[in-house]
Amino acid sequence: MKTELIKDILVSEPDGRSVDICGWVRTKRESKNLVFIQLNDGSCFASLQLTLDKENPTDSSVNLNNIESELKKITTGASVRATGKLIPSPASGQAVEIALQSLTVLGEAPVDSYPLQKKNHSIEFLRENGHLRARTNTFGAVARMRSQMAYAIHTFFQERGFQYVHTPIITTSDCEGAGEMFQVTTLQLENIAEKAVIAGAKGMASEKAKALVDYSKDFFGKKASLTVSGQLNAETYATALSRVYTFGPTFRAENSNTSRHLAEFWMIEPEMAFFDLTDNMDIAEDFVKYLLNWALTKCAADMKFFDERIQKGLIDTLTHVVNSDFVRITYTEAIAQLEKNANNFEFKPFWGCDLQSEHEKYLTEEIFKRPVIVTDYPKEIKAFYMKLNEDGKTVRAMDVLVPGLGEIIGGSEREADYDTLLERIKALGLNPEDYWWYLDLRKFGSVPHSGFGLGFERLLLYITGMSNIRDVIPYPRASKLADF
Repeated sequence: MKTELIKDILVSEPDGRSVDICGWVRTKRESKNLVFIQLNDGSCFASLQLTLDKENPTDSSVNLNNIESELKKITTGASVRATGKLIPSPASGQAVEIALQSLTVLGEAPVDSYPLQKKNHSIEFLRENGHLRARTNTFGAVARMRSQMAYAIHTFFQERGFQYVHTPIITTSDCEGAGEMFQVTTLQLENIAEKAVIAGAKGMASEKAKALVDYSKDFFGKKASLTVSGQLNAETYATALSRVYTFGPTFRAENSNTSRHLAEFWMIEPEMAFFDLTDNMDIAEDFVKYLLNWALTKCAADMKFFDERIQKGLIDTLTHVVNSDFVRITYTEAIAQLEKNANNFEFKPFWGCDLQSEHEKYLTEEIFKRPVIVTDYPKEIKAFYMKLNEDGKTVRAMDVLVPGLGEIIGGSEREADYDTLLERIKALGLNPEDYWWYLDLRKFGSVPHSGFGLGFERLLLYITGMSNIRDVIPYPRASKLADF
């Protein structure tokens, strides 16, 4: 059943040739003699119009009885195969249409049971029908944008000499040190729970009760979890291949039921040997501009929809970012600016606080009116692997903030000194034995190196204007949510 995609047909010359297409019916209109069907196959935002003039069919090969029989089965959502001639379209908005020669209904969508018969559905309703929501204009556009942005990400790094590295999903290291990890085990949890109940009845202390879990009998012989980041593993390859990136799923067991949190999401994490903090900021700025420009220039139809129907002014916002030089300021300078306007915030800024979303947006939208890169954060609010500055109080971290969103990238120059890194691990209460291999990188041919992380879904929120992160991933996973 080889057919042509609608996105290719719409840019073809209306030369009268016969074409075969398949898709799902968006609308069907009939008058006494005329039939109009809008067909969409998901390959692009636009639908293709199929037409039939019962009094003046295209040619003698048209089987009107057969087509009329099939038309009776067609409702919104039905799938069809159509053959017809490619002719000029008198309708506004597209140059070509298909004059029907034959029509076959492949799958019906009964009016009384197909959930998407109506034109307008709430986002909440579509979340409840996640297996069908990609057939709507909104989620079809989001899916195409997700695909295009993934392609753009790979293109950006491949054009710049990076190697794509697959880092493990199952790990025994907590990259962020926050402990919000999903455990992976083959141990029988019911048996462990039963032992714990017995231990509790005997008044056993909680620390002793933990000994009831014998990880030596688990699949990996030790406690293992789903990764929160591929960064540490990517660093091992950066110190061999110079420039690498990983792009894959990560997991956070953070019990946050908000519009900005997911338990499973995708991260893009480049790591670059011989890059200092300035080099890191340069490539991060280039990366953001490259991705936004790709969306604006290569996804114009979908972007027009997002701008008109999802977030007014979206295209102007993204264009402004692409055309701006990013401001670069230290954390200390940012706090000084924010403290001058402290009355504007729910969370009052002070040196040592973690910047809140309201602070980030104020910097980009009110003070500087363009993207901002904030550097040199207090060490207490950043991860153990970030390079310590000479002042002993701050680290060479950087966060890229953009208008309308806030933080879109977080990164740093990595600590390259063995002794300093070891002390940081100990100071944060982490076990150095869990990081022996990471410390080894500082023993053997250590080099200055840097990297950053960009949450793929956060990028998609920004580009599409969607308001909830659960709507830019095909199957959202969050607290109490793991359907489909």
